Amino acid sequence: MAFETQEYGLPSGKQRIIQELVPGKQISLAHIIANPDHVMYAKLGLDPTINYDRSAIGILTVSPAEAAIIMGDIAIKASGVEIGFVDRFSGSLIITGLVAEVEAAVTAITDYFSERLQFTICPITKT
Repeated sequence: MAFETQEYGLPSGKQRIIQELVPGKQISLAHIIANPDHVMYAKLGLDPTINYDRSAIGILTVSPAEAAIIMGDIAIKASGVEIGFVDRFSGSLIITGLVAEVEAAVTAITDYFSERLQFTICPITKT
């Protein structure tokens, strides 16, 4: 939400952004990008030496954010994926690997969080 700051005592013309975190246990995004263009790797700062013909990127977000660490651990143990990015403050995880490896990792993550941790899970999507 953005508010005009004049009424809040801040200099006129500036805005203050308020972020709200809704408490809960959920995976709100579980998406697989199969065979992404090499530009995606470059823009995301991922390993550019990947074989793009057989590669995939997995993107997940979780709340509470610290659970992204657990997601990364499960992903590595479930298949041969690599961690492209993990952020315990925003709850974001990006994994890379072969399409089958990324699918196996994302499935392992959603299964574990649903069954063992009783999280609400979104459907896995794929492009």
